[in-house]
Amino acid sequence: MKVIAFVGPSGTGKSYRSVMVSQKYGADAIIDDGLLISHGKVIAGTSAKKEATKIASVKHALFMRSYQVTDIRKALKKHNIKCLMILGTSDGMVTKIARNIGVGEIEQIIRIEDVATQEEMNMALRMRTVEGKHVIPVPTLEIKKEFSGYFLHPLRRFQKNLDKEIDTAAADKSIVRPTFSYMGDYTISDNVINEIAIHEAEKIEHLAKVQNINLRKTGHGVHIDMTVTLKYGCNIFDVCKKIQYAVRENVERYTSVNARRVNILIKNLVR
Repeated sequence: MKVIAFVGPSGTGKSYRSVMVSQKYGADAIIDDGLLISHGKVIAGTSAKKEATKIASVKHALFMRSYQVTDIRKALKKHNIKCLMILGTSDGMVTKIARNIGVGEIEQIIRIEDVATQEEMNMALRMRTVEGKHVIPVPTLEIKKEFSGYFLHPLRRFQKNLDKEIDTAAADKSIVRPTFSYMGDYTISDNVINEIAIHEAEKIEHLAKVQNINLRKTGHGVHIDMTVTLKYGCNIFDVCKKIQYAVRENVERYTSVNARRVNILIKNLVR
């Protein structure tokens, strides 16, 4: 397997440009902050951006835990990766990652200065230092489950030539604000999620009342159980479907917590 590296200071836009660079240099997989990514999908690893501290994030990104190495090596073999590109902030970092996961020597190093102007790097740095935002080079749906409760939203790279098709994996990226961002952490109480769910459900026509709501937390989000009273004569299936959609969409929009399940129990019908 050929191993190359993409190197540049933190916050200068490596992750944003990683897919473009990997395609240019023939890499069919990328290692970035603990993730092994191939063709727009996460095939192994977990994101270092979920760590609670900067130190823990660095250790995670360097693959200093044995279970990480096992996971990555299995995936590299399973997916028959021919050329791997490792992202890092220095020559020493990418060399250490390559050594830790046991993929051999790095044959070529591409630097951020080779693919981005100073103005572009400054713009990326402002986004990192002022807004605390980090780019992950995969579509949001690929990592949404892992980042429940984090500020996460999609970033679409617009093509200059609208007549030319662009590969989805190259176009879709995600922005996340990690826990260790200097902008701080935040906590959302169960009551806030419950109130949002009730408020959005009560906007739906033919819902008479939300009688009870129960919240169950999981590692990837929340399950919401709602007991409701509907108005007699309505299409029960359609109304429940609208309630589920409204609750899920708006809980995720306002809190960044994944609504994994929204279950509706109909207790009564009233005129």
